[in-house]
Amino acid sequence: MAPPILPHTAPIPSPPPSSVKELTNSTSLGSVPPQYAIRNPETTMDIEPIIEEEIPTVDFSLLTEGTPEQRSQVVRHLGKACEDWGFFMVVNHGIPERLREAMLISMKEFFDQTEEEKGEYTGKHVMDPIREISKEYAASTRAMGMELLRGIWESLGLEENDMTKALDLHSCYQVLVGNIYPPCPQPELAIGLPAHSDHGLLTILLQNGVNGLQVKRRGSWVRVEPLPNSFLVNTGDQMEVVSNGRYKSVLHRAEVNSQSTRMSIATVVAPSLDTIVEPASQLVGDEHPMMFRGMRYGEYLECQQATRLKAKSALDPVRLHAE
Repeated sequence: MAPPILPHTAPIPSPPPSSVKELTNSTSLGSVPPQYAIRNPETTMDIEPIIEEEIPTVDFSLLTEGTPEQRSQVVRHLGKACEDWGFFMVVNHGIPERLREAMLISMKEFFDQTEEEKGEYTGKHVMDPIREISKEYAASTRAMGMELLRGIWESLGLEENDMTKALDLHSCYQVLVGNIYPPCPQPELAIGLPAHSDHGLLTILLQNGVNGLQVKRRGSWVRVEPLPNSFLVNTGDQMEVVSNGRYKSVLHRAEVNSQSTRMSIATVVAPSLDTIVEPASQLVGDEHPMMFRGMRYGEYLECQQATRLKAKSALDPVRLHAE
């Protein structure tokens, strides 16, 4: 007698991963799923070349404790870095290694939690798991940001008190953003963060020593090698507006690699949400027409979030002249 024919039961497909963390924790991950790939495997040879250049370095201690001559030289160097690059490394900043390491460790512990565990903090007090260390870190990076802004205003010929009042910096808007980029089996097909500019005045970036940041300069992508014990700082959209286009926000992106986890913690220093941000009047004249109209920073932030990670398109509504 012939054996009975059993009905064929198709295997039940596994549910898709709920997060990149769940995806990278999968032991069977050998390639980038199509929904996470931003490049076609057949066109990876057309990827833009990455060049190596050394970005400017600013000695923070000379800005705060140097002689008048040293401070003047650092201010000039700071202004040139903002004008030529929009990015610079800050060394001798005085923020202790203990605090920097504790912040990275705490952030890593938070990222290592399951999605359910992270969800327990939704809607509760901000950053409950790492509240105390983040408060200390935020205060330290805010102070550094304010000192850098003083130097930048000086490099532009602007009075610090005038700018502090105009931008309501005593009530400045500050954001802490943690990013983690796990190893990727096919880094040539994926990207950690697409090209974008930042929305504030300055962004202060702490990294765990694994490179991955690329900066757009003169039409080419430049790979930024993090210096030990340094912070990476860049100018944002509001700096471009206030400086009337002299100090531009710069496109940057994050790449991934197949070997190491990269972590970064960004501190955004920005005007208060109710401030009307517009070009400083001292930087507007017959030879330098106004490049941007004023907009309340909170409104600009809403526009930026609506066009998030779409290059510098958030500046379009306030731009008066094409670049």
